[in-house]
Amino acid sequence: MLGDRLKEERERIGLTQPVFAELAGVKKRTVIDWEKGVSSPTALQLEALSKVGLDAQYVVTGARSVASLENAEQELLKLFRSAPLQVQHAVLGALTAGSSPAGTQPSIKVSGSGNRVAGKDYHEK
Repeated sequence: MLGDRLKEERERIGLTQPVFAELAGVKKRTVIDWEKGVSSPTALQLEALSKVGLDAQYVVTGARSVASLENAEQELLKLFRSAPLQVQHAVLGALTAGSSPAGTQPSIKVSGSGNRVAGKDYHEK
């Protein structure tokens, strides 16, 4: 919900409702209504808030903008996108290792025997 994401962003950048309201040019009550989903900020208000670090794309769509990522996250994403498919699968496997409940399979599918990392089978010599 947009209101939940707006509140999450406000808290992420460390602003109180009164300060957030002032930056958007509205009253605190308006910010409360935004966060409850009673009303929504305008594009101009989101633009003003983005100047202090709000990820407006995330607030509206739920998808983070690359610009809001930390440098290390941006570098990781760049490297991941340029990696061969087998390496991407290996990275996802490593990052999700142990996160599946016992007896279930992770949703990530690896082609081949399922024992491959970067194109090499674990049991290959």
